[in-house]
Amino acid sequence: MPQCLDRRVNERIPLTPPPSPTDFGFTVDHQLASGVPGSDGAPLGRAGTIRTPHGEIQTPAFIPVGTKATVKALLPETVGQLGGQAVLANAYHLFLQPGSDLVDEAGGLGRFMNWSGPTFTDSGGFQVMSLGVGFKKVISMTETAHSDAEVIAKNKERLAHVDEEGVTFKSFINGDKHRFTPEVSMEIQHQLGADIIFAFDECTTLLNTRAYQEDSVARTARWAVRCLDEHARQTSDRSHRPYQALFGVVQGAQYEDLRRSAARGLADMTGAQATDQQFDGFGIGGALEKSELGTIVSWVSDELPDSKPRHLLGISEPDDLFAAIAAGADTFDCVAPSRQARGGSMYSATGRINAKAARQRRRFEALDPECDCYTCENYTAAYLHHLFKAKEMLASTLATIHNERYIVRLVERIRASIIDGTFTELREEVLGRFYSPEFARAAAAKHA
Repeated sequence: MPQCLDRRVNERIPLTPPPSPTDFGFTVDHQLASGVPGSDGAPLGRAGTIRTPHGEIQTPAFIPVGTKATVKALLPETVGQLGGQAVLANAYHLFLQPGSDLVDEAGGLGRFMNWSGPTFTDSGGFQVMSLGVGFKKVISMTETAHSDAEVIAKNKERLAHVDEEGVTFKSFINGDKHRFTPEVSMEIQHQLGADIIFAFDECTTLLNTRAYQEDSVARTARWAVRCLDEHARQTSDRSHRPYQALFGVVQGAQYEDLRRSAARGLADMTGAQATDQQFDGFGIGGALEKSELGTIVSWVSDELPDSKPRHLLGISEPDDLFAAIAAGADTFDCVAPSRQARGGSMYSATGRINAKAARQRRRFEALDPECDCYTCENYTAAYLHHLFKAKEMLASTLATIHNERYIVRLVERIRASIIDGTFTELREEVLGRFYSPEFARAAAAKHA
Protein backbone atom coordinates (compact mmCIF):
# COMPACT_ATOMS: atom_id res chain seq x y z
CA MET A 1 0.00 0.00 0.00
CA PRO A 2 1.35 3.51 -0.75
CA GLN A 3 2.89 5.25 2.23
CA CYS A 4 3.06 8.89 3.25
CA LEU A 5 5.22 10.65 5.83
CA ASP A 6 3.54 12.13 8.90
CA ARG A 7 5.96 14.96 9.71
CA ARG A 8 4.58 15.31 13.24
CA VAL A 9 5.87 11.94 14.35
CA ASN A 10 8.37 11.30 11.54
CA GLU A 11 6.93 7.87 10.76
CA ARG A 12 5.13 6.38 7.81
CA ILE A 13 1.36 5.84 7.97
CA PRO A 14 -0.95 4.35 5.31
CA LEU A 15 -2.70 6.68 2.91
CA THR A 16 -6.48 6.61 3.20
CA PRO A 17 -7.93 5.67 -0.19
CA PRO A 18 -10.34 8.26 -1.59
CA PRO A 19 -14.04 7.47 -1.43
CA SER A 20 -15.22 5.47 -4.41
CA PRO A 21 -18.58 4.17 -5.72
CA THR A 22 -17.05 0.69 -5.43
CA ASP A 23 -17.39 1.07 -1.64
CA PHE A 24 -21.13 0.59 -2.16
CA GLY A 25 -22.81 -2.36 -3.81
CA PHE A 26 -25.91 -4.50 -4.22
CA THR A 27 -26.39 -8.12 -5.16
CA VAL A 28 -29.58 -10.07 -5.81
CA ASP A 29 -29.37 -13.30 -3.81
CA HIS A 30 -32.76 -14.85 -4.57
CA GLN A 31 -35.62 -14.12 -6.96
CA LEU A 32 -39.25 -14.51 -5.97
CA ALA A 33 -40.52 -17.77 -7.46
CA SER A 34 -43.80 -16.31 -8.71
CA GLY A 35 -45.75 -13.09 -8.46
CA VAL A 36 -45.85 -9.68 -10.13
CA PRO A 37 -43.98 -10.05 -13.44
CA GLY A 38 -41.83 -7.55 -15.24
CA SER A 39 -41.92 -7.02 -18.99
CA ASP A 40 -39.65 -10.06 -19.45
CA GLY A 41 -42.13 -12.27 -17.59
CA ALA A 42 -39.86 -12.86 -14.59
CA PRO A 43 -41.15 -12.00 -11.09
CA LEU A 44 -39.94 -8.61 -9.86
CA GLY A 45 -39.63 -9.51 -6.16
CA ARG A 46 -36.20 -10.41 -4.81
CA ALA A 47 -34.01 -10.80 -1.75
CA GLY A 48 -30.59 -9.23 -1.82
CA THR A 49 -27.71 -7.62 0.05
CA ILE A 50 -26.76 -3.93 0.13
CA ARG A 51 -23.12 -3.30 1.03
CA THR A 52 -22.17 0.03 2.65
CA PRO A 53 -19.02 1.34 4.38
CA HIS A 54 -20.74 0.72 7.74
CA GLY A 55 -22.08 -2.76 7.13
CA GLU A 56 -24.51 -4.83 5.07
CA ILE A 57 -28.29 -4.67 4.83
CA GLN A 58 -30.10 -7.90 4.07
CA THR A 59 -33.10 -7.07 1.89
CA PRO A 60 -36.03 -6.76 1.88
CA ALA A 61 -35.54 -4.63 4.99
CA PHE A 62 -37.55 -2.11 6.96
CA ILE A 63 -35.46 0.89 8.01
CA PRO A 64 -36.62 2.54 11.28
CA VAL A 65 -36.91 6.32 11.05
CA GLY A 66 -34.84 8.48 13.36
CA THR A 67 -35.98 11.84 12.00
CA LYS A 68 -33.83 14.05 14.23
CA ALA A 69 -30.99 11.53 14.73
CA THR A 70 -33.09 9.50 17.16
CA VAL A 71 -35.82 6.90 16.84
CA LYS A 72 -38.20 8.54 19.27
CA ALA A 73 -38.26 6.94 22.74
CA LEU A 74 -35.53 4.39 21.89
CA LEU A 75 -31.81 4.10 22.51
CA PRO A 76 -29.81 3.45 19.33
CA GLU A 77 -28.65 0.21 20.96
CA THR A 78 -32.29 -0.82 21.34
CA VAL A 79 -32.91 -0.27 17.63
CA GLY A 80 -30.11 -2.73 16.90
CA GLN A 81 -31.39 -5.23 19.44
CA LEU A 82 -34.87 -5.28 17.89
CA GLY A 83 -33.34 -6.09 14.51
CA GLY A 84 -33.00 -2.71 12.84
CA GLN A 85 -30.19 -2.95 10.29
CA ALA A 86 -30.02 0.78 9.51
CA VAL A 87 -31.71 4.04 10.48
CA LEU A 88 -33.00 6.91 8.36
CA ALA A 89 -32.75 10.54 9.46
CA ASN A 90 -34.11 13.66 7.81
CA ALA A 91 -31.96 16.31 6.18
CA TYR A 92 -34.60 19.04 6.56
CA HIS A 93 -34.99 18.62 10.30
CA LEU A 94 -31.27 18.20 11.03
CA PHE A 95 -30.45 21.23 8.87
CA LEU A 96 -32.79 23.34 11.01
CA GLN A 97 -31.68 21.80 14.30
CA PRO A 98 -28.89 21.33 15.35
CA GLY A 99 -27.38 22.19 11.93
CA SER A 100 -25.69 19.89 9.44
CA ASP A 101 -22.35 21.61 10.06
CA LEU A 102 -22.51 20.57 13.71
CA VAL A 103 -23.26 16.95 12.78
CA ASP A 104 -20.32 17.05 10.37
CA GLU A 105 -18.06 18.39 13.11
CA ALA A 106 -19.22 15.53 15.37
CA GLY A 107 -18.03 13.01 12.79
CA GLY A 108 -21.24 12.41 10.88
CA LEU A 109 -24.70 11.12 11.67
CA GLY A 110 -23.69 7.68 12.91
CA ARG A 111 -21.07 8.92 15.31
CA PHE A 112 -23.27 11.81 16.46
CA MET A 113 -26.09 9.46 17.49
CA ASN A 114 -23.87 6.54 18.53
CA TRP A 115 -25.11 4.24 15.77
CA SER A 116 -22.43 2.08 14.16
CA GLY A 117 -24.53 0.57 11.37
CA PRO A 118 -25.60 1.91 7.97
CA THR A 119 -27.48 5.21 7.80
CA PHE A 120 -29.82 6.91 5.32
CA THR A 121 -30.87 10.54 5.02
CA ASP A 122 -33.73 11.71 2.82
CA SER A 123 -33.34 14.92 0.87
CA GLY A 124 -35.86 17.05 2.75
CA GLY A 125 -38.13 17.34 -0.28
CA PHE A 126 -41.08 15.62 1.39
CA GLN A 127 -40.89 17.79 4.52
CA VAL A 128 -40.53 21.00 2.51
CA MET A 129 -43.70 20.03 0.63
CA SER A 130 -45.78 18.57 3.45
CA LEU A 131 -45.00 21.29 5.98
CA GLY A 132 -45.12 23.91 3.26
CA VAL A 133 -48.68 23.15 2.22
CA GLY A 134 -49.99 22.98 5.76
CA PHE A 135 -50.72 19.26 6.03
CA LYS A 136 -47.77 18.79 8.41
CA LYS A 137 -47.03 15.09 9.01
CA VAL A 138 -49.65 13.38 6.87
CA ILE A 139 -50.14 13.35 3.11
CA SER A 140 -53.34 11.64 1.96
CA MET A 141 -52.95 8.30 0.19
CA THR A 142 -56.32 8.63 -1.49
CA GLU A 143 -57.66 11.29 -3.82
CA THR A 144 -61.30 10.34 -3.35
CA ALA A 145 -61.58 12.42 -0.20
CA HIS A 146 -60.72 15.63 -2.04
CA SER A 147 -62.65 17.53 -4.64
CA ASP A 148 -60.10 19.71 -6.40
CA ALA A 149 -56.41 20.15 -7.12
CA GLU A 150 -55.70 22.77 -4.49
CA VAL A 151 -52.78 21.44 -2.48
CA ILE A 152 -52.76 23.56 0.63
CA ALA A 153 -54.56 22.82 3.87
CA LYS A 154 -57.53 24.98 4.73
CA ASN A 155 -56.74 28.15 6.70
CA LYS A 156 -52.99 27.50 6.45
CA GLU A 157 -50.29 29.78 5.08
CA ARG A 158 -48.11 28.25 2.38
CA LEU A 159 -44.63 27.91 3.87
CA ALA A 160 -42.86 26.68 0.70
CA HIS A 161 -42.61 28.03 -2.85
CA VAL A 162 -41.11 26.02 -5.71
CA ASP A 163 -39.27 27.52 -8.67
CA GLU A 164 -36.82 26.20 -11.24
CA GLU A 165 -33.80 26.68 -9.02
CA GLY A 166 -35.21 25.14 -5.84
CA VAL A 167 -37.58 25.80 -2.94
CA THR A 168 -37.85 28.78 -0.61
CA PHE A 169 -39.47 27.93 2.67
CA LYS A 170 -40.07 29.18 6.18
CA SER A 171 -38.85 27.20 9.16
CA PHE A 172 -41.70 25.57 11.05
CA ILE A 173 -39.64 26.17 14.23
CA ASN A 174 -39.21 29.94 14.19
CA GLY A 175 -40.38 31.24 10.81
CA ASP A 176 -36.88 31.97 9.45
CA LYS A 177 -36.66 31.87 5.67
CA HIS A 178 -34.40 29.24 4.04
CA ARG A 179 -33.55 28.12 0.54
CA PHE A 180 -33.10 24.49 -0.59
CA THR A 181 -31.64 23.78 -4.02
CA PRO A 182 -30.27 20.50 -5.34
CA GLU A 183 -26.77 21.74 -4.52
CA VAL A 184 -27.73 22.78 -0.98
CA SER A 185 -29.42 19.44 -0.33
CA MET A 186 -26.31 17.58 -1.49
CA GLU A 187 -24.05 19.73 0.68
CA ILE A 188 -26.26 19.18 3.73
CA GLN A 189 -26.46 15.43 3.20
CA HIS A 190 -22.71 15.16 2.68
CA GLN A 191 -22.21 17.02 5.95
CA LEU A 192 -24.61 14.62 7.66
CA GLY A 193 -22.51 11.78 6.28
CA ALA A 194 -25.10 9.03 5.77
CA ASP A 195 -24.20 5.96 3.74
CA ILE A 196 -27.24 6.39 1.47
CA ILE A 197 -28.57 9.81 0.50
CA PHE A 198 -31.34 10.93 -1.86
CA ALA A 199 -31.44 13.42 -4.71
CA PHE A 200 -33.52 16.53 -4.08
CA ASP A 201 -36.92 16.14 -5.72
CA GLU A 202 -40.27 17.84 -5.78
CA CYS A 203 -42.74 15.63 -3.93
CA THR A 204 -46.21 16.21 -5.33
CA THR A 205 -49.55 15.05 -3.96
CA LEU A 206 -52.50 13.24 -5.49
CA LEU A 207 -54.28 16.60 -5.56
CA ASN A 208 -51.97 18.10 -8.20
CA THR A 209 -53.26 18.24 -11.77
CA ARG A 210 -51.84 16.05 -14.54
CA ALA A 211 -50.25 19.12 -16.13
CA TYR A 212 -48.51 20.02 -12.89
CA GLN A 213 -47.30 16.44 -12.44
CA GLU A 214 -45.72 16.56 -15.91
CA ASP A 215 -43.93 19.83 -15.14
CA SER A 216 -42.81 18.53 -11.76
CA VAL A 217 -41.36 15.28 -13.13
CA ALA A 218 -39.38 17.25 -15.71
CA ARG A 219 -38.15 19.68 -13.05
CA THR A 220 -37.16 16.81 -10.74
CA ALA A 221 -35.13 15.30 -13.61
CA ARG A 222 -33.28 18.60 -14.13
CA TRP A 223 -32.63 18.79 -10.40
CA ALA A 224 -31.36 15.19 -10.47
CA VAL A 225 -28.62 16.10 -12.97
CA ARG A 226 -27.55 18.94 -10.71
CA CYS A 227 -27.52 16.56 -7.73
CA LEU A 228 -25.22 14.16 -9.59
CA ASP A 229 -22.78 16.97 -10.41
CA GLU A 230 -22.77 18.33 -6.86
CA HIS A 231 -22.51 14.83 -5.40
CA ALA A 232 -19.39 14.18 -7.48
CA ARG A 233 -17.89 17.50 -6.37
CA GLN A 234 -18.65 16.89 -2.70
CA THR A 235 -17.24 13.35 -2.90
CA SER A 236 -14.00 14.69 -4.37
CA ASP A 237 -13.71 17.54 -1.87
CA ARG A 238 -14.51 15.34 1.15
CA SER A 239 -12.05 12.52 0.60
CA HIS A 240 -11.69 12.12 4.38
CA ARG A 241 -15.21 10.61 4.53
CA PRO A 242 -16.47 7.23 3.26
CA TYR A 243 -18.34 7.12 -0.04
CA GLN A 244 -22.02 8.04 0.16
CA ALA A 245 -24.37 6.32 -2.28
CA LEU A 246 -26.76 8.67 -4.07
CA PHE A 247 -30.26 7.47 -4.94
CA GLY A 248 -32.37 9.20 -7.60
CA VAL A 249 -36.07 9.59 -6.74
CA VAL A 250 -38.80 8.50 -9.17
CA GLN A 251 -41.91 10.67 -9.13
CA GLY A 252 -45.00 10.69 -11.39
CA ALA A 253 -47.91 10.10 -9.00
CA GLN A 254 -50.45 7.58 -10.32
CA TYR A 255 -49.61 7.97 -14.03
CA GLU A 256 -47.94 4.97 -15.65
CA ASP A 257 -46.32 6.88 -18.50
CA LEU A 258 -44.83 9.47 -16.14
CA ARG A 259 -43.55 6.86 -13.69
CA ARG A 260 -41.98 4.71 -16.40
CA SER A 261 -40.36 7.61 -18.26
CA ALA A 262 -39.03 9.09 -15.00
CA ALA A 263 -37.52 5.73 -14.02
CA ARG A 264 -35.90 5.23 -17.44
CA GLY A 265 -34.48 8.72 -17.35
CA LEU A 266 -32.90 8.28 -13.93
CA ALA A 267 -31.55 4.82 -14.80
CA ASP A 268 -29.53 6.24 -17.71
CA MET A 269 -28.74 9.64 -16.22
CA THR A 270 -25.28 11.06 -15.60
CA GLY A 271 -24.16 14.45 -14.39
CA ALA A 272 -23.80 17.27 -16.90
CA GLN A 273 -20.19 17.86 -15.84
CA ALA A 274 -19.51 14.65 -13.90
CA THR A 275 -20.37 12.39 -16.83
CA ASP A 276 -19.10 9.26 -15.06
CA GLN A 277 -21.39 9.83 -12.07
CA GLN A 278 -24.62 7.81 -12.07
CA PHE A 279 -27.14 6.99 -9.38
CA ASP A 280 -26.18 4.13 -7.06
CA GLY A 281 -29.80 3.20 -6.39
CA PHE A 282 -33.29 4.62 -6.59
CA GLY A 283 -36.07 5.87 -4.37
CA ILE A 284 -39.74 5.59 -5.25
CA GLY A 285 -41.43 8.70 -3.90
CA GLY A 286 -44.55 10.80 -3.93
CA ALA A 287 -48.01 10.15 -2.61
CA LEU A 288 -49.35 6.86 -3.99
CA GLU A 289 -52.95 5.76 -4.32
CA LYS A 290 -52.91 2.98 -1.71
CA SER A 291 -55.08 0.65 -3.76
CA GLU A 292 -52.59 0.93 -6.66
CA LEU A 293 -49.36 0.88 -4.66
CA GLY A 294 -48.15 -2.51 -5.91
CA THR A 295 -48.99 -1.68 -9.50
CA ILE A 296 -47.17 1.66 -9.38
CA VAL A 297 -44.08 0.11 -7.79
CA SER A 298 -44.09 -2.61 -10.46
CA TRP A 299 -44.05 0.01 -13.26
CA VAL A 300 -40.97 1.61 -11.71
CA SER A 301 -39.16 -1.64 -10.87
CA ASP A 302 -39.71 -2.86 -14.42
CA GLU A 303 -37.78 0.12 -15.79
CA LEU A 304 -34.93 0.23 -13.26
CA PRO A 305 -31.78 -1.90 -13.46
CA ASP A 306 -31.85 -5.16 -11.49
CA SER A 307 -28.32 -4.49 -10.26
CA LYS A 308 -29.25 -1.49 -8.10
CA PRO A 309 -31.43 -1.28 -4.96
CA ARG A 310 -34.88 0.33 -4.81
CA HIS A 311 -36.14 2.13 -1.73
CA LEU A 312 -39.86 2.84 -1.28
CA LEU A 313 -40.28 5.95 0.82
CA GLY A 314 -42.89 6.12 3.60
CA ILE A 315 -44.42 2.61 3.71
CA SER A 316 -44.95 0.25 6.68
CA GLU A 317 -48.43 -1.32 6.72
CA PRO A 318 -48.39 -5.13 6.37
CA ASP A 319 -50.47 -5.23 3.17
CA ASP A 320 -48.37 -2.48 1.59
CA LEU A 321 -45.15 -4.30 2.45
CA PHE A 322 -46.26 -7.54 0.79
CA ALA A 323 -47.50 -5.66 -2.29
CA ALA A 324 -44.36 -3.56 -2.64
CA ILE A 325 -41.94 -6.44 -2.09
CA ALA A 326 -43.73 -8.58 -4.68
CA ALA A 327 -43.42 -5.60 -7.06
CA GLY A 328 -39.66 -5.33 -6.61
CA ALA A 329 -38.98 -2.86 -3.76
CA ASP A 330 -36.02 -3.69 -1.52
CA THR A 331 -36.07 -1.32 1.45
CA PHE A 332 -38.69 0.83 3.17
CA ASP A 333 -38.96 3.49 5.83
CA CYS A 334 -41.90 5.01 7.68
CA VAL A 335 -42.54 6.94 10.90
CA ALA A 336 -45.89 5.19 11.42
CA PRO A 337 -44.76 2.32 13.69
CA SER A 338 -43.19 4.67 16.25
CA ARG A 339 -45.78 7.45 15.91
CA GLN A 340 -48.70 5.08 16.31
CA ALA A 341 -46.99 3.37 19.25
CA ARG A 342 -46.79 6.66 21.13
CA GLY A 343 -50.55 6.94 20.76
CA GLY A 344 -51.16 3.40 21.99
CA SER A 345 -51.98 1.84 18.60
CA MET A 346 -50.17 -1.50 18.50
CA TYR A 347 -49.62 -4.16 15.86
CA SER A 348 -50.33 -7.79 16.64
CA ALA A 349 -50.58 -11.05 14.72
CA THR A 350 -54.38 -10.75 14.78
CA GLY A 351 -54.68 -7.06 13.95
CA ARG A 352 -54.36 -3.71 15.69
CA ILE A 353 -54.72 -3.41 19.45
CA ASN A 354 -55.51 -0.23 21.36
CA ALA A 355 -53.28 -0.47 24.41
CA LYS A 356 -55.41 2.18 26.13
CA ALA A 357 -58.69 0.27 25.74
CA ALA A 358 -60.51 -0.84 28.89
CA ARG A 359 -60.29 -4.50 27.86
CA GLN A 360 -56.50 -4.35 28.36
CA ARG A 361 -56.74 -3.19 31.98
CA ARG A 362 -56.78 -6.66 33.53
CA ARG A 363 -55.11 -8.59 30.74
CA PHE A 364 -52.13 -10.18 32.47
CA GLU A 365 -50.39 -11.57 29.43
CA ALA A 366 -48.24 -10.16 26.65
CA LEU A 367 -49.94 -7.65 24.40
CA ASP A 368 -49.13 -10.03 21.51
CA PRO A 369 -48.30 -13.52 22.84
CA GLU A 370 -46.75 -14.44 19.47
CA CYS A 371 -44.29 -11.54 19.49
CA ASP A 372 -40.65 -12.07 20.48
CA CYS A 373 -39.88 -8.43 21.34
CA TYR A 374 -38.48 -7.29 24.69
CA THR A 375 -41.79 -5.69 25.63
CA CYS A 376 -43.91 -8.78 25.01
CA GLU A 377 -41.41 -11.08 26.69
CA ASN A 378 -41.25 -9.01 29.89
CA TYR A 379 -44.43 -6.96 30.35
CA THR A 380 -48.17 -7.51 30.29
CA ALA A 381 -50.86 -5.71 28.36
CA ALA A 382 -52.25 -4.57 31.74
CA TYR A 383 -48.97 -2.90 32.65
CA LEU A 384 -48.73 -1.18 29.28
CA HIS A 385 -52.33 0.01 29.69
CA HIS A 386 -51.44 1.43 33.10
CA LEU A 387 -48.42 3.29 31.72
CA PHE A 388 -50.48 4.96 29.03
CA LYS A 389 -53.27 5.91 31.42
CA ALA A 390 -50.74 7.28 33.90
CA LYS A 391 -48.99 9.15 31.06
CA GLU A 392 -45.66 7.59 31.96
CA MET A 393 -42.78 8.03 29.49
CA LEU A 394 -42.03 4.32 29.65
CA ALA A 395 -45.26 3.67 27.74
CA SER A 396 -43.77 5.19 24.60
CA THR A 397 -40.55 3.22 24.94
CA LEU A 398 -42.16 -0.19 25.44
CA ALA A 399 -44.81 0.41 22.78
CA THR A 400 -42.26 1.62 20.23
CA ILE A 401 -40.02 -1.39 20.84
CA HIS A 402 -42.98 -3.63 20.07
CA ASN A 403 -44.21 -1.83 16.95
CA GLU A 404 -40.77 -1.45 15.41
CA ARG A 405 -39.94 -5.09 16.13
CA TYR A 406 -43.23 -6.25 14.65
CA ILE A 407 -42.54 -4.56 11.30
CA VAL A 408 -38.82 -5.39 11.23
CA ARG A 409 -39.59 -9.03 12.02
CA LEU A 410 -42.38 -9.19 9.44
CA VAL A 411 -40.01 -8.06 6.70
CA GLU A 412 -37.39 -10.53 7.96
CA ARG A 413 -39.99 -13.28 7.58
CA ILE A 414 -40.85 -12.08 4.08
CA ARG A 415 -37.17 -12.24 3.12
CA ALA A 416 -36.95 -15.79 4.47
CA SER A 417 -40.10 -16.76 2.54
CA ILE A 418 -38.58 -15.51 -0.72
CA ILE A 419 -35.53 -17.66 -0.07
CA ASP A 420 -37.44 -20.82 0.87
CA GLY A 421 -40.28 -20.40 -1.63
CA THR A 422 -43.15 -19.83 0.83
CA PHE A 423 -43.94 -16.17 0.06
CA THR A 424 -47.51 -16.86 -1.11
CA GLU A 425 -48.30 -18.95 1.96
CA LEU A 426 -46.84 -16.35 4.33
CA ARG A 427 -48.83 -13.55 2.68
CA GLU A 428 -52.07 -15.52 3.03
CA GLU A 429 -51.35 -16.32 6.69
CA VAL A 430 -50.26 -12.84 7.78
CA LEU A 431 -52.87 -10.81 5.90
CA GLY A 432 -55.61 -13.31 6.70
CA ARG A 433 -55.00 -12.99 10.41
CA PHE A 434 -54.17 -9.28 10.52
CA TYR A 435 -57.09 -8.17 8.32
CA SER A 436 -59.36 -11.06 7.27
CA PRO A 437 -59.24 -14.18 5.07
CA GLU A 438 -61.28 -12.31 2.46
CA PHE A 439 -58.77 -9.46 2.45
CA ALA A 440 -55.89 -11.92 2.02
CA ARG A 441 -57.58 -13.64 -0.92
CA ALA A 442 -58.26 -10.31 -2.60
CA ALA A 443 -54.62 -9.26 -2.14
CA ALA A 444 -53.39 -12.54 -3.58
CA ALA A 445 -55.66 -12.20 -6.61
CA LYS A 446 -54.58 -8.63 -7.26
CA HIS A 447 -50.85 -9.20 -6.97
CA ALA A 448 -50.55 -12.72 -8.36
